[in-house]
Amino acid sequence: MNLWLFPGQPLQFVQSVPVDREFEALAVLCRKHCGYDLVKQQPVSGACLSHHTCLQIYGVAMSLYCSRQLYNVGCNPGLIAEHSLGIYAALVAAKSISEQVALELVCRHGSCMFRMASQKEYALGCPIGLRVEAVEAAARNNGAFVANYNTSRHFLISGEKVAVEAALAECQSAGAFSVSSYPCEAPLHTPLMAEVEPELAAIVQEYRFTEPLVPLVESIHQTRLTASAMPAFLVQELLQPVYWERTWLKLRNSGFVRCTEVGSGKALSKFNRWIDAEHE
Repeated sequence: MNLWLFPGQPLQFVQSVPVDREFEALAVLCRKHCGYDLVKQQPVSGACLSHHTCLQIYGVAMSLYCSRQLYNVGCNPGLIAEHSLGIYAALVAAKSISEQVALELVCRHGSCMFRMASQKEYALGCPIGLRVEAVEAAARNNGAFVANYNTSRHFLISGEKVAVEAALAECQSAGAFSVSSYPCEAPLHTPLMAEVEPELAAIVQEYRFTEPLVPLVESIHQTRLTASAMPAFLVQELLQPVYWERTWLKLRNSGFVRCTEVGSGKALSKFNRWIDAEHE
């Protein structure tokens, strides 16, 4: 059985893009349905897309491109798992939505989140090396939230920029061997996203979801998504943390023979090696 893992948002664009029929087909979809030029990695003339929305569209498109490549060589998934932004392309691989719908959803949700940035300044922080209790305490003490539980020592903290920076400073004082921060447009995977929850839900309700033909394990409760649960999950996954360590530990016992990270970068593969090293 082949296990496909769909990663979250990449941190940056690649310097060069593929030149083939599959990539061009996705580029056409991005231009038509998102106003995004996948080849030039920028909005098309007249489109109003933020940098982060473009990065999100790009990340989903690259996962869709990798999926096409795998299908073309006969490597079909027997099980699928997702991490954060990876849910959109994962739903396509599970045959629950089309590529067009995935791209439209990420674009529209991204534009919705961009509007939050006009009111407050948000950030993501990454402390590495501390145990979960120390990271949770640092976030709680400073009004931020743990957004990603990637491994037992790798986390993302999300919230208002001043709160995230204060939490990172506490993590560093507590002995973290690395802390870094990144600007973002919205406090992803935190209760603060409730501010735009009605708008996010209204967008999702415009689309139809079908039962997955391939089992899809979600990264909040590690359950298999059904069509009826998908609309609510697409909203709730932006309000709740990503529990990747729990997800990978469950997937390890699923009986897969081949595991492939389907998207830009190898972040999940790295996390998985760290987790495996602790649980061998």
